[in-house]
Formats: sequence, structure tokens, C-alpha cells
Amino acid sequence: MAANPLQFLQQVRGEVAKIHWPGRREVLLTTVMVFILAALTAVFFSLVDVIIRWGLTLVIGA
Repeated sequence: MAANPLQFLQQVRGEVAKIHWPGRREVLLTTVMVFILAALTAVFFSLVDVIIRWGLTLVIGA
């Protein structure tokens, strides 16, 4: 059964009106948090890499 295109568009507008759009402050805070967590993750894995490299150097003796 094909839906009426006008009725479909009205339903789409109704659903879009229900969406909670984040404000400028919320977007800014979440963006900053993503950058902070990405930096912390990079530091963590860098430290793990250095520790593993140091351990392998001790074991292999190269």
C-alpha cells in the first residue's frame, strides 16, 4: 500500500519536531571532552609502548 507523499512529509516533520537538538554549550562541552579523552588515550598507549619496548630490550638485550 503506497503512502500519500503529503502525509509522509507531515509525519516526517512531526518526528523531526520531537528530536532534542543539542545547544551550543552542550556541543562545545562534548567536543572538548572528546579531544581530552583522545589525548589521554594517546598518552596511555604511548606509555604502554615505551614500557613494552623497555621490557623487550631487557629480555632480548639488544
